[in-house]
Order: sequence, then C-alpha cells, then structure tokens
Amino acid sequence: MSELRAREALDSSGLPYEITRHGRVGSLAEAAAARGVEPRDIVKTLVVRRGEGDFLFVLVPGDREISWPRLRALLGVNRLSMPDKEVAREVTGYERGTITPFGATTAWPVIADASLTGDPARRISLGAGAHGVAATVPAEQALAHLGAQIAEITELQAS
Repeated sequence: MSELRAREALDSSGLPYEITRHGRVGSLAEAAAARGVEPRDIVKTLVVRRGEGDFLFVLVPGDREISWPRLRALLGVNRLSMPDKEVAREVTGYERGTITPFGATTAWPVIADASLTGDPARRISLGAGAHGVAATVPAEQALAHLGAQIAEITELQAS
C-alpha cells in the first residue's frame, strides 16, 4: 500500500509530521483549507524526465508553476518532459496526485523552488501516497532530509 510506504518513510526520517485526510478537493484553496495551511504551502511533487530512465522530483509551491527555461538551464539540458501517469507510477510507486519523495521506489534527486526556504517556522504539505492524504512537515528540515537542491525554478501562476 502506497500510503503505508510514505508513512514508514516519514517515520524513519525523524521529521515531525502531521497526516491530514480529506476527500477530493476542487481547488488549491479547498486543499489548503482542508490541510490547515496557506495555498503557497501546498507543495506539488512533480516527476520530470531528464533522459531515458533518468527522472527527478521537482517540488513546486501551490501558487507557482515550473519555469521550464529556468529548470532546463539549471540542469544544463535542452529538453525535459513529464512522463505519462503509467510511467510516473512505475518510477515512483505512486499514482499522480499522491506522489511524494518520501518512500518513492527510487530516491530520485529532488529540486525544490527557492521560495520554499527562508522561514524556519514554515510548514509545507505534500502528498502522502494516497488520494486525499497529505503530510505536513517543517519545510527546511524536510528539504534538508531529502537533500534537495534549492533553486529559483518557478514563477507565479497566471491567473
């Protein structure tokens, strides 16, 4: 069970965390309200393909989106793509919408947007292996635990 794998990884991380369970949500604002955080503290874990069999996790705040030119420049590549849902599940062990670097079947590199750092008290909420299940963790501690590379890789979402 994917949720159990994520929970075991969180337990073994030593990070303080809180699990929130909620039904399907229709918007970022609904998800944030259900999890008791601000929309910017909902973190999307995206799987990005750098090359054949070469993936990474990109952590994006809920109110932002990947800047593909910035991410390509950071990684020194001309082309990146997002795998389809079957490949994403195969390479992470999680369905889309539940993906988290915690307990993924492969510990792919993690890149986190720089906007997630700078406040030692900030808590972020990530997917936890099942739909409607999230883990809220201290942002900077979680990024350090994941060995995340911090970089400016996003831009505010267009309204």
